[in-house]
This record gives sequence, structure tokens and C-alpha cells, in this order.
Amino acid sequence: MHLEQEIPNSRVKKVMIVAGEASGDLHGSNLVKAMRHIDPQIHFYGIGGERLKEAGVEIVANSSDMAVVGLTEVLSKLGFILKARRKLKKYLQEEPPDLLILIDYPDFNLPLARKARKNGVKVFYYISPQVWAWRKRRIYSIARLVDRMAVILPFETSTYERVKLDVSFVGHPLLDAVKKKYTREEALKNFDLKDGVTTVGILPGSRDGEVMKLLPEMLKAAELLEHRLSSVQFILPLADTLSHDFVAGIVRQYSANVKIVKDNVYDVIGLSDIAMVASGTATLETALLETPMIIVYKVSPVSYLMGRIFIDVDHIGIVNIIAGKTIVPEFIQNDANPEAMANEIFDILTNKLRMDQTKQDLAKIRGKLGTPGAAVRTARLAYEMILK
Repeated sequence: MHLEQEIPNSRVKKVMIVAGEASGDLHGSNLVKAMRHIDPQIHFYGIGGERLKEAGVEIVANSSDMAVVGLTEVLSKLGFILKARRKLKKYLQEEPPDLLILIDYPDFNLPLARKARKNGVKVFYYISPQVWAWRKRRIYSIARLVDRMAVILPFETSTYERVKLDVSFVGHPLLDAVKKKYTREEALKNFDLKDGVTTVGILPGSRDGEVMKLLPEMLKAAELLEHRLSSVQFILPLADTLSHDFVAGIVRQYSANVKIVKDNVYDVIGLSDIAMVASGTATLETALLETPMIIVYKVSPVSYLMGRIFIDVDHIGIVNIIAGKTIVPEFIQNDANPEAMANEIFDILTNKLRMDQTKQDLAKIRGKLGTPGAAVRTARLAYEMILK
């Protein structure tokens, strides 16, 4: 890619944006759209997925080829990841953009920030690395390398203010994204599901690796629930980073009748009475739709051991972290076994007091996340940096 050939007008602003995961691709695409509303001529290029591509970003490397979960799982994709980073570093040196926008993904992004700093490129970080949970000393590197930080959780501002980094709480972008398209009746009809039947959503993640670890356990739990509940149906919304054949191939190995649907993940969650959800962004999406859930997390034994050493939080689910207490059960590593998961789901479904309390606790999460409009507020902060 030779940017000077593709952008003949040297006055056009160039922005490199890096979103290495599915959630970053979503939030990054909304940020790009909001910045283009301010200045339609900005040329964006970098790393992302289909959403950033649809927003008009020139994709240098696809984030779906870089998505991993766990510390050891990165080894299988290390070659591609390092090649992509070398390419971006070359652009930062030879054709410096007006701004570098980094979205979470710190192990990949912080070396880029260092390269940008050396070449006089301003660095804007959107969605903070979880320095409040693990590897806390990274905050000092971030303070040295980043010019401005936009955070999406209210308690993160005080974390960065103490190292005198320019930080702004912009609200959580999911407040704008999580919206149902259909009424419950319309959704049931569209997904060919029965009314009056207990509906369990299955959300095994957006990466092949985590789906391979989590989906079999979820399907075994579904088999147990079919025997314990008089009438139950299962539905799995397919992440756009996953192949239908890949997921269907796993589902076919188990007796539970699971309907796989593409798109409309929020309608699927919204009509579910309860959901089994892989730890990550989907747990917060499920919370915003006030659907009770269990959180499931499983990585390689080495990754888990390293996580236990370095991660300093009482909960792994962001929903429970925001709430400051356990409002949804977490099944981590060896505890993520089908019988325990099925028992918990059965208890929530059959215990009205517990179900009502869970829904009340989930309803309070929204109020802790600010107000809608995160992408617009973030776009203004980023564009200010281009103009300085």
C-alpha cells in the first residue's frame, strides 16, 4: 500500500486505527462514522474487521485473523500478528498519519504507541486496557506513550488522573449499540421458536478457540436441561467472526436441539429467559437487555495459571465488576462443567425470587455506564487532536 498514491490531496487528514477484536471493530466503526460526520474527507486505514471495513476504513490486516483468548493461545497466530504490527510500524515511520487511534488490545497496541511517539504522531487511546485488574504497572507506560485517553467505565478516570494523563469518561458505547429490532412475538416468529416455552440462549464467544472450549460444555448443559425442564428450546446467535459450518459441526455432535441464527443477536438475547454467555463483551450486552445469565470462561491450563498470578479482581465478569458484587454466577475453568452450569440455570429458572432479584440488579447496570452518545463524544475528542 502506498498511501501517497491513494490520497493525492495532501491536505486530507490520515488516521490509523487499530481494533484487534470483535468488540473493538464494532466500537471503532461507530467512532469512524462519527468522525466522518465531522470531516467526511478523513482517510482511515489500519486493522479491523467487517464493521470497520463497511465504515470505509482501508483494512491493512483483518482483526479476525488476530483474535485469541488466553496468554498461550496467541502462539498459534503470533507470526501473523507480528507481521501486521511490523507493517503498521513501517507506515508510522515512512508515512506518519495525523493521528493514531488505538482501541484496547494493549499488548499489540502499546508498541505501536511507542513507535508513534518516536515519529511525532499523536496517540489517542479509546477503551482503556484493564490496568485496574492486572499488570497494573502498565499505567506508567500508557501515561508516557498516550496523549489522550477516552474511557468507558466511570471508575477508570481516577485511575489515570493519578498519573496525570489527559482522560475523559465518554460513557459506554454499548448504550447506543444494544437495541432490539423486533417485539418478542416478531422475534419468535422470525427465529421459528415456540411461544410459552423456556428459551435458553447460547453465546459461546466470537473466536474459534473459545468456541471450541466453551460450546461443548454449554451443549452438554443443554442436554441436561432438556431432561430436567418439561419444555425448553435453545438458540445460538452466530457471531459474524464465526463460520456457520464450524459452529454447526460442533452442535451436531450433541443431542440438544439448538437453532443457530445469523445476525439479530440482541433480539435473541432479549427473548431468552436465561443465557449461557462466554466472558467478555457479550455479558454486558446481555445485562443491558436485562436477561439473566451464567458467565462461562475457560482457557488453557497455563493461561489460567498465569491469569491467577497476575489478575487482581474478585470477579472475571465485567457485569459483576461494575456491580461490585456477584449478580450473575461465574463458571471459571474447572468449575465450567455441564452439571454445575445446568444446576444453576435450573435454580434461577425455577426460583422466582432469585430471577426477579437478578433482573433488578441487571437493570441497575445501565445507570452506571453514563449516557448514550459515546461515539460522538469520542469523535470530538479525537478530532480536536488532529486540529492541534
